Amino acid sequence: MRTVQLFVLAVLGLATTTAHADVAGVYDVKYEEVSTNCTSPLRYTHGKLTVAVKGNSLTVDIDRTPLMGGIPAKTGKISAKSKSGGTMVEGMQGVFSVAGKVTPEGQLHLVMVGEYTANGKPLCSQSWNVTGPRADVPKPDAPRPKKSSRSSKYRGEGHPIVGDLVHLASIGR
Repeated sequence: MRTVQLFVLAVLGLATTTAHADVAGVYDVKYEEVSTNCTSPLRYTHGKLTVAVKGNSLTVDIDRTPLMGGIPAKTGKISAKSKSGGTMVEGMQGVFSVAGKVTPEGQLHLVMVGEYTANGKPLCSQSWNVTGPRADVPKPDAPRPKKSSRSSKYRGEGHPIVGDLVHLASIGR
């Protein structure tokens, strides 16, 4: 009996250590610049940020920014870094990194850092606080779309071709 209990505890322990917190989703974020030493800093406006998790890989996708990759944490924390890639400024390359977390309520809190180079020489760096709610989850108080009844779907209500076919079929009756 003791062996069975230890086995069950071991299986439950493995199950909980392999589960990842649900950080994947699309977030509606705003960017607040914290620091810069750039003469022409990049400006990020309010927008979408996508976190995707596939297996043991995490990606953070921000428009006009190199794709950042990392390993998903089990605690809701996010840490990812890009390879050097193009930026919004012509001729300037950047390496971007993010670190932070997603709260159980679906609120994203990240610090993003951009380190820029041109012609292989370091230029400057910037950092932002990135915050926002998960945008791809319906809010509990949001109205749900009305379900159409099965019979009206098959009667063709709202669809002129199906309605004409029903009318033609009724003529011979």
